[in-house]
Amino acid sequence: MPDTNIMDTNTGRIGARSVDVSRGALDGSVSSQWFARPDDQRFLTLEGLLASVEQRRERSIVNTLDTRSIGVRGSREDETLLQLITPDGMIAPNNWSFGQLCSRVGAPAGFLRTLRLAPAVLQERLERSDAEQLKFMRTINPDGTEVAELRAVTGVDYGRVWDEEVVRAVMGIASDGTWKVPGVINWGKGTYDPSAPVSSESTTLYASDRDVFMFLCRDEYPIEVGKLRNGDPDYMFPGFIVSNSETGSRALTIETMYLRAVCMNRNLWGVENKQTVRMRHSKGLPSRFAAEAGPTLRQFSQASASAVAQKVIAAKGTIIGKDDDEVKDFIRKQDFSIKSTEQIMASVYGEEGHPARSVWDVVQGITAKAREIRHQDERVDMERKAGALMNRIKV
Repeated sequence: MPDTNIMDTNTGRIGARSVDVSRGALDGSVSSQWFARPDDQRFLTLEGLLASVEQRRERSIVNTLDTRSIGVRGSREDETLLQLITPDGMIAPNNWSFGQLCSRVGAPAGFLRTLRLAPAVLQERLERSDAEQLKFMRTINPDGTEVAELRAVTGVDYGRVWDEEVVRAVMGIASDGTWKVPGVINWGKGTYDPSAPVSSESTTLYASDRDVFMFLCRDEYPIEVGKLRNGDPDYMFPGFIVSNSETGSRALTIETMYLRAVCMNRNLWGVENKQTVRMRHSKGLPSRFAAEAGPTLRQFSQASASAVAQKVIAAKGTIIGKDDDEVKDFIRKQDFSIKSTEQIMASVYGEEGHPARSVWDVVQGITAKAREIRHQDERVDMERKAGALMNRIKV
């Protein structure tokens, strides 16, 4: 029978609560950003983030240039730097755009960065390049006195979606005031506090001169999907990641999930049902972004919590075997080895306190086993199998 303890409606605003981080998967995608971002790439609010990316878009100019119309000269201030002479004026590549330009014309960027003759070599490659036309994005200085910075060099079919557009789309979703930077786990008490204040240390809103990355969640409005071992409710809440690069350093990506907690290092704990939509910056991306990205986020943000709870109910009610042998046979058919099957069965008993009998039991056992795997590819593959089982549940 389905677990009648699972709620099928929103529970309302919930404060600090007990959490069992051994349930679900561990996701480090936000933590890797948190670890790498310097202070000037961290923002406390979406409004502050928008102001930054909006300002740089206003100062950005994109045009298409013939490679044979570009001259190259060395910088008088630094012999390891160079500047480009274009019909639109002087532009100075930054590290990223220099690498893009070299890649487009078949020049070794790493070697050229150390070579005094780099201007002459790059000039020769530009004149001989098969890539006759390229898109150049430069950022002008407000006073117009200094050489403009070259931020990106892409092919003419590159479909640019501006970081400003992406942030605005997220702000449209978060306008109800319930989506926020996550709280933090209190490891000593074994609790999660969604109301922890946002600081530069804890924020999950980032932007550099190359990209933008945002993680928001509704951790004050979780849903109850069961009970913890101590009898407290097992709460999960929705969260999403949106990332983009207007300079071509990353694809436009939307990731949605349900999770149980976030620690100070911004690791996501107890993750279930993670879904990813990745859009390459091809020629049609701007129109695809308008048609798909916004609706995808809106659909996720407006989804009833009951849908998630009902899926858990259905998974718990889907019995796959009346004894261990039948359950093991089911697990083996999901492409698990005999050894892994035994380990999953043991994990289920450790996680749920009873033998595996339902799809939910097996999913919990698989994710518990996955947390023990050090190799990322193997761990992700196992977590994907758990997700595939949940996706087969129809409600």
